[in-house]
Amino acid sequence: MKFQDLLAYQKSFNLAMSIFLVSKEFPVEEKYALTDQIRRSSRSVSANIAESYAKRIFPKYFVSKLSDADAENLETQTWLEFALVCGYINKEIYDDLFLKSKEVGKLLNYMMNNPAKFGSK
Repeated sequence: MKFQDLLAYQKSFNLAMSIFLVSKEFPVEEKYALTDQIRRSSRSVSANIAESYAKRIFPKYFVSKLSDADAENLETQTWLEFALVCGYINKEIYDDLFLKSKEVGKLLNYMMNNPAKFGSK
């Protein structure tokens, strides 16, 4: 199995790509602020999942990197809220992306609570 096979990775990657596409419509003045931040945090979720998988033989490191992914996921939710309130996305898009982010969070928490199921000793 490779890290790309993990459901949490697949869902977080798809979420990051959805956010990338939506954020293309953000105002130019947000390029180095909200646009950059939401893209970075959403992509970091997937990257941290990949890093956690590389460290899966060490349970504490595995869970630590998953915790980093979870924190980035929550940061992404915060940026989504800003995008909604600033009027850059509508409520329907926000709800869809937020729900997907919550799903990722649930998967991350399952992995953190069950490291042995993912090859951690």
